[in-house]
Amino acid sequence: MTAALCQLVLPFPHQPDFAASDFITAPSNAAALAWLDRTADWPGGRLALWGEAGRGKTHLLHRWADGRGARLLSGPALTGLPELPEVQLPGVGGVALDDADMAAEETALLHLLNAAAEAGLPVLLAGRTPPARWPVRLPDLASRLRAITAVEIGPPEDSLLRALLARLLSDRQLAVAEGVQDYLLTRLPRTPAALADAVRRLDRYALATGGAVTRALSAMVLAEIAGVEENEISAIPPPMPSFGARLL
Repeated sequence: MTAALCQLVLPFPHQPDFAASDFITAPSNAAALAWLDRTADWPGGRLALWGEAGRGKTHLLHRWADGRGARLLSGPALTGLPELPEVQLPGVGGVALDDADMAAEETALLHLLNAAAEAGLPVLLAGRTPPARWPVRLPDLASRLRAITAVEIGPPEDSLLRALLARLLSDRQLAVAEGVQDYLLTRLPRTPAALADAVRRLDRYALATGGAVTRALSAMVLAEIAGVEENEISAIPPPMPSFGARLL
């Protein structure tokens, strides 16, 4: 076995945790949480959560679906009608549709809303904008979307960003000094997506080099992110070959 093979780095992708206990509550998501706690009060039995990517919509859908025994579906995968009979099975507590604004087929989304209404099931949707603003062509679907109560998850507060950064680092078992965390927080865009991207890059570098997450490493990652933003590159090849390491 060669030395190079002994140092082979194997990929172990990080999986997000959507446990209810891991959700970080803050004023920006308080209205959404209040509505989720009173499903019986939803007008027409439907509710939509909306906001930019990374604000916790998917986490809240998992939390609601797990608490009610609801069926969790994905908008981009909503094609045809194969899922609908399962939605109406006895014991299902509702339907949660993530990325509903990117539903693959308008007819499938319309049928889903109608089938859930006939079965008396509550429906929770999530999208980047309110349903009334989704660019749909079917008049019947447009009218149903306009009638849905929409609750925004607002921009994250400083306290939420700080707690989120600590959580992201802990999830990847990265021990980072508070001063380095402050350095990152004052220089990264104020979005959960930006924090997640930075932590992902830090993790790759730290695992590949076997080093600690220092201010110097953080500065290198910040420069890399800034360069990507300047060039408007949406997908970047990883700087190192993997997310994790195992010696063979």
